[in-house]
Amino acid sequence: MCKDTCNEAAATTLISDDKTRVTRFDFAPGAETGWHVHEYDYVIVALTDLTMRLQLPGGEVRDVTTPAGQAYRRDAGTEHNVINGGDTPMSFVEIEFVA
Repeated sequence: MCKDTCNEAAATTLISDDKTRVTRFDFAPGAETGWHVHEYDYVIVALTDLTMRLQLPGGEVRDVTTPAGQAYRRDAGTEHNVINGGDTPMSFVEIEFVA
């Protein structure tokens, strides 16, 4: 997903069927997803404490922290690049509602 070269987050598909797609993301410090737009509504569940730097359209950058065990949801159409802005690895599970 990264343009040119970057420290890309590892994405592991856990479930992918006609109703749900579940992906685990593991980030080394500084790793990123690369720019993407979510096709479906989704929920993130933090496996570790998250220190996320979100690059948003128009050049906006926002830092978000989410404690391990917490969850949040977003609507389809969300566009961003997620970067591990901390100095330790971070992981979360993303659940997308395909149908």
